[in-house]
Amino acid sequence: MILGVDVDRQGRCAHWHSDVDVVANKCLLCDDYFACSLCHAALRDHPFGRMPRDAHEAAMCGVCGHTFGLAAYGKQCPSCGQLFNPGCSDHVEEYFLD
Repeated sequence: MILGVDVDRQGRCAHWHSDVDVVANKCLLCDDYFACSLCHAALRDHPFGRMPRDAHEAAMCGVCGHTFGLAAYGKQCPSCGQLFNPGCSDHVEEYFLD
């Protein structure tokens, strides 16, 4: 399940809602997937817990629910082939540890 503000069934939220905005990010602290860090900030009272760069379940495809790591982030789902927003790569530091 993808949490967020006004989230649709594929994980688009009030902040990011194009056809390719279907990546959810896992918070290490609460172990939930969020549509984006802004949604996490609106729903939780702690900072977003960034995932290790080698974590295999750091993100989730909103189309098929497949979990994956940094290698596919901002590219496409390794399971269903759904394209992701390439701009996600600009936010790696928000979701992954250095």
